[in-house]
Amino acid sequence: MTAADRFRAAVDRRDLAALDDLFTEDIRLYSPVKFTPFEGKPMVLGLFGVLLRTFEDFRYIGHYTGTAQTSTDSTSAASAVLLFRARVGGKEIHGIDLLHFDDDGRIKEFTVMVRPQSAVHALGEAVLSGLVADGLVPAPSGQ
Repeated sequence: MTAADRFRAAVDRRDLAALDDLFTEDIRLYSPVKFTPFEGKPMVLGLFGVLLRTFEDFRYIGHYTGTAQTSTDSTSAASAVLLFRARVGGKEIHGIDLLHFDDDGRIKEFTVMVRPQSAVHALGEAVLSGLVADGLVPAPSGQ
């Protein structure tokens, strides 16, 4: 079973402990709703806890493997692209997860891309609400 397969299985089971084993300590997650990445295993695991509660009918529908240049240090790394479908707040989301692996097969960089824009907006609002509720980020000023 590949690292991408183990990741898919952990997401399918909503198993945060299995995800913890798959992430490097310094993992970076690039989100479609935030300019700077989420950094470090505790923050990324917290984000996954929110995502697993937020997505409705989440399912992976395909995958591609190969190598790609990372955003973090521009090195070439083993990579997988996982295509998914889900809903958030009644909005259908089409997306991809781009995973970059270290030499031990653990995920060191994760990029999420979703469409359409209305779904990105709904996802951003739902995730921010969950991150605030879980104490991972402060509430936006003015709220």
